[in-house]
Amino acid sequence: MAVIPAKWGTETVTYVSKEGGNTLKVIPASFSPNSETIEVKPAYAQWELGAAAPDCASSNPDDCRYWCYKGYPAEFTTIETTALSNDAATTSSPLGSKNASYTKTVLVEPAKVVEEVIPAQYKEITKTVLDTDAKTVEETVPAVTKTVTKEVLKEKGGLTTWKEIECSLVEYQALPINWNLGSATLTSQAKSIIDTRLMPVLKQNEGAKLEIASHTDVRGNSSSNQDLSERRAKAVADYLISKGVNSSLLVANGFGENKVKNRCKEGVSCTEREHSVNGRTEFRVINN
Repeated sequence: MAVIPAKWGTETVTYVSKEGGNTLKVIPASFSPNSETIEVKPAYAQWELGAAAPDCASSNPDDCRYWCYKGYPAEFTTIETTALSNDAATTSSPLGSKNASYTKTVLVEPAKVVEEVIPAQYKEITKTVLDTDAKTVEETVPAVTKTVTKEVLKEKGGLTTWKEIECSLVEYQALPINWNLGSATLTSQAKSIIDTRLMPVLKQNEGAKLEIASHTDVRGNSSSNQDLSERRAKAVADYLISKGVNSSLLVANGFGENKVKNRCKEGVSCTEREHSVNGRTEFRVINN
């Protein structure tokens, strides 16, 4: 019996990904200048005391006077106004629907079982048969000699010897390398500084252990600055190793932006020269 696996194909199905609709546009109302007359003071009347008669014989000013009921008209004023010319309105514009498609796997032909006659196969084989029984034969194997070399103690060691070095060398000394922005690659000028500044220190203080310390300013990401300072310190150490310095006498440390030397901390505006004070590489002699 032979099993014939199913056959599969792909089919693209189209569907409406976004239904059609309308966009609504608002037409604002319009206005025009106008005027309106309004009453600012109503009409009124009141009793008033008239003037004294000219032939009044009394010296009292309130004598020889009479009361009269006097009316006054209303007062009006005209003011500027704004009148509605056209009401606000809306218009709509139709939006068509959007179609999309996707591909799905479909069964083209189902699996089936077919009875198949497999003919017999013949093949020649070679087999090993016993011709002579095994037996034991005594044989002398000559000795084999070999020369080996081993290390033996020739002379016992003594007390540790000490050598004086300049006191200033145990403090950090500037290594005035001008690194390219964001780079940890030594330029030819940087290599010349190492040759003339560091190599003599190592030759004059044979066996002394040296620390290479690299720093950055606060510009940029803190973790990126840490990585950059470590790569710069390692670049100096690798160059010294390529010049024949024992790697066990070198320690490369990167401090990133953690040890700024001036006011140029995070958020402080500084000049390029002030930032360069912090983007420095230094060295010092440390205890073995």
